[in-house]
Amino acid sequence: MVITLVILVIASAFFVSGKVRSDIVALCSLIALMITGILTPEEALSGFSNNVVIMMIGLFVVGGAIFQTGLAKMISSRILKLAGNSELKLFLLVMLVTSAIGAFVSNTGTVALMLPIVVSLANNAGISSGRLLMPLAFASSMGGMMTLIGTPPNLIISDTLEDAGYGALSFFSFTPVGLICIATGIIVLLPLTKWFLSKKEKTDPNAPAGKSLNQLAKEYGLSSNLFRLRAVASSKAVGKTILDLDVRRVYGLNVLEVRRVEAAQHRFLKTVTQKLASADTVINHGDVLYVTGDISAVNRLAEDFGFEMLDEHASEVASSDPRKSLAFYDIGIAEILLTPSSKMVNQTVKEAGFRDKFNVNVLGIRRRKEYILHDLGDAVMHNGDVLLVQGAWQDIARLGKEDTEWVVLGEPLAQAQKVTLDYKAPVAAVIMLLMVAMMVFDFIPVAPVTAVMIAAMLMVLTGCFRNVEAAYKTINWETIVLFAAMLPMSLALEKTGVSNYIAEALAGGLGSHGPMLLIAGIYFTTSLMTMFISNTVTAVLMAPIALQSAVQIGVSPVPFLFAVTVAASMCFASPFSTPPNALVMRAGQYTFMDYIKVGLPLQIIMGIVMIIVLPLLFPF
Repeated sequence: MVITLVILVIASAFFVSGKVRSDIVALCSLIALMITGILTPEEALSGFSNNVVIMMIGLFVVGGAIFQTGLAKMISSRILKLAGNSELKLFLLVMLVTSAIGAFVSNTGTVALMLPIVVSLANNAGISSGRLLMPLAFASSMGGMMTLIGTPPNLIISDTLEDAGYGALSFFSFTPVGLICIATGIIVLLPLTKWFLSKKEKTDPNAPAGKSLNQLAKEYGLSSNLFRLRAVASSKAVGKTILDLDVRRVYGLNVLEVRRVEAAQHRFLKTVTQKLASADTVINHGDVLYVTGDISAVNRLAEDFGFEMLDEHASEVASSDPRKSLAFYDIGIAEILLTPSSKMVNQTVKEAGFRDKFNVNVLGIRRRKEYILHDLGDAVMHNGDVLLVQGAWQDIARLGKEDTEWVVLGEPLAQAQKVTLDYKAPVAAVIMLLMVAMMVFDFIPVAPVTAVMIAAMLMVLTGCFRNVEAAYKTINWETIVLFAAMLPMSLALEKTGVSNYIAEALAGGLGSHGPMLLIAGIYFTTSLMTMFISNTVTAVLMAPIALQSAVQIGVSPVPFLFAVTVAASMCFASPFSTPPNALVMRAGQYTFMDYIKVGLPLQIIMGIVMIIVLPLLFPF
C-alpha cells in the first residue's frame, strides 16, 4: 500500500512540475509498479488494450478526417454566424452545444466530434483555441449528467438503487442535476478561462515553413489569371489530346490541369480526379481544363474548340461549393532553387526535360524581382533562378532527392497536408452521423468502440485522407500513452486496498455527524479518488459505501448516490482523470498546472453547489 502511494505521489509531483513529458512520467510510474511486483506485466499493460484507449485512437482518426475534408470549417462557419463577433456568445455556444450532444453521446465521442470544429472555430474567430478546448472537455462531462446513459457512473448508481430495492432511476431523473452542473460550469469558467487560458498560442517548432500553396499561386499570378473551360458533348476537343490542341504555341496559354468528374456509381468513393496536363492527356466529355493566360486567348480557344467557359457561379460538381481556384488534392506546386553546380544552368526549360524526367511542369521562373511567366519553353535558366513547378505530390517528393541540381524551398509536402479535400465533406458527414447513430440508439447492436473503429476505417477507405500515413499522423500518441499508462494505477490502488481504506475511513468517520456532513464527505472522497483512478471504478467502489452509510443513519440513499455519480463525473483538476480532459490536452497546448488552475476551483465550487442542491432535489 505504501509503495503504491509513494509512486503515485512522485508521479503527481512530476506531472505538476511539467519538467518531464507527461507520457514519460506515466510510463515510468507503470514500470515502477511492475518492478515492485504490485502489478503483473499483464495487469500493467492492460491499459493499452482498454476499450476507451482504442476508442480514443479511432476518434483521433475520425476527428482528423473531419478536419481534412473541411467539414469542421463548414460547421464552424455556421456557428460563427450565430456568435457574430462576440467571444462571449462563442463561449456559450460551445458550452451549450457540447452539453446537449454529451447528454446522448459518450463524453469521449462528444469531444472527438467537437474538437476539430472548435479549433476551426477559434482560428476563424481569431482567438486562442485554448480558451475553448478545456471548457469543451468539461462541458461534455457536464452534459453527461443530463440523462441516464450520459455517463457510466449514472448507470452504476441506478443499478445499485435497484438492487437495494429502491427502484431504478428514470432516463431524465438526472436532468435537473445536469442543468445545475452546466449553469455552474458556465458561471465559473467564464472568469477562470479569461484569467488563466488567455495566453498566446505557442509556436509549433514542427510547423511547416515557407510560403503556403495559395501564396505561391497568387505570387506567380496563377489565381488571378486562372480560367476554366469545360468540354461539352459538342466540343471538338473531345477525344483529342492536349498536344492536338497546340495550346501553348497557337494561343500562348498554359494548361495546368484537367479535372475529371467520375461516373455516378463511384461518387461515394471518389468525386473528382485531378490529372496533370501532359501532351498525351486525352480530353473526355465533361472534363474541365484549368488554363492560365490572356483572357482574349482563352476566349479564342473556347470558341475554336467549342469549350464552355465557367465563371465563379459554376462548378464541376453540382453539390460542391462554387469556386474558381486551383485545388491541390492530387496535384501540387513547389519552388525549386537552381544550384550553381546544376547541369540545367544555361539550358532552356524545354531542353531540361522536366516533364519527361521528373513528370512535372514548369509554370514560372522568378529571377530576382522579375517573373517570367510566358514562352517558358524557350526561357534560358540561370544560376539562382527559382522555378515554380507543378506535379503529382509523389513526384514533387522525388524532387527533394535531386539535391545536387536544386534545392526545394519550404516544405511543400507539409503544406499539402493542410489542403482540405472539400469534395469529401459530404462523405465525412455521413460517416460521422452513422457513428453517432450507432452510439446513441440501443436497437443498433454495435458497441461504442466498434462504432468508432468502423467510422475510422470508413474515413480511410473512402478517401477522406490523402493516404493512410495522413490518418496515422492525426493520432496524438503522447495522449494515448499517457492515458493507457495511467489506467492501471486504479487497479494498483484497488489491488493494494488503498481506495477501499480511504473510502471507508472518510465515509465511516463522518456518518455520526449528520447527513449533510456525510454527503460532503462522500462527495469529496469520490472527487479526490477520481483524480487518480477512472470515474467508473470510483463509482463502483463508492456506490455501495454511500448506500450503506445512508442506511446506517436512517436516511434516503438517493442524494448520497447522486453525490457519488456527480463527483465521479465532475473531475476537472487532472488531464488523465477522464478521456475528454486527455483528448484536448495537446490541442489546447495545456500543462498539468492549467488543469489545476482552472479545473480545481471548478471542481471545488461544483462540489459545494451539489452538497447544497442535492438534498433539496432529493430530500433525505
